[in-house]
Amino acid sequence: MLEVNSENLRIKKEKALRRLSSIYNLPSVPFIIIEVSKMIDNPKTSASQLGGMISQDQGLVTKILTVANSPLYGIPKRVATIDFAIVILGFNQIKNIVIALSMMDTLKRIGNGDFKHKKYWVHSVMTASAAKRIADDLGYHFSGEAFTAGLLHDLGIPIIYKYFKNEFEEVVDAINNNGYTHLEAESEMLGITHQEIGMYLLDRWNLPQSLAEAVAYHHTPGEAENVTELVALVHLADYMTHKLQLGDYDWDSDMELDKSIIETLKLGDEEYLESFIDSYKELFEYQIESLDF
Repeated sequence: MLEVNSENLRIKKEKALRRLSSIYNLPSVPFIIIEVSKMIDNPKTSASQLGGMISQDQGLVTKILTVANSPLYGIPKRVATIDFAIVILGFNQIKNIVIALSMMDTLKRIGNGDFKHKKYWVHSVMTASAAKRIADDLGYHFSGEAFTAGLLHDLGIPIIYKYFKNEFEEVVDAINNNGYTHLEAESEMLGITHQEIGMYLLDRWNLPQSLAEAVAYHHTPGEAENVTELVALVHLADYMTHKLQLGDYDWDSDMELDKSIIETLKLGDEEYLESFIDSYKELFEYQIESLDF
């Protein structure tokens, strides 16, 4: 870790947070998330009513069906309609998918040709689907939340690109020419990392604290104090895209495995973890082939 001036970083962080809080056109929670959440919270809502609401956004319907039918998502039956997806997945799973996909669609609008949005999107979907599948395979009951956290884990990166353009270029230069890691460069140039920016936005959107923590510590799960299994799952899925070089992303080129997840997820030892990761390679390959966004 490069030596840094902690007081200087504190000042930079406060400045970055002030700038974020003053940006009037930061992405807001999409209307469909609010409406879907209201419907799901109403015990009288039927699957057909919920499907009718979601069907108002046909692009979202297409993405939900693509996710539901993807190899890593693990549904044995072909899901052809949104109503059937709701029946098979349940209201809470659908809510998690709608939240994640709607937020990603909002983030998509802030990029342009310079930002590798397609690669970012594929990486996010791969991490989300892998986190969900691993959660299911290991018997965790919050696999839908793992999907949402996985899809949103890097949401701070396009925010840096859009609203801190000069610092974004300085981060890239520090990585390419001065030997910084991505997190070191973000801290040095901004005083804040993409993890912290992601947590700030999730808090701003009043999304569950568990999601905010998973995003805040997805590179450093050993520092998480709550929902440690969820954080570890997102970290592992993110690392696996890099390790297997399937759905990997440039921003993770220097990512290192936090070995604390071995104990957190009860994965035995490093040798077992290696074989565990390798066992997903074929599924990852199928998943890449299935993505069509």
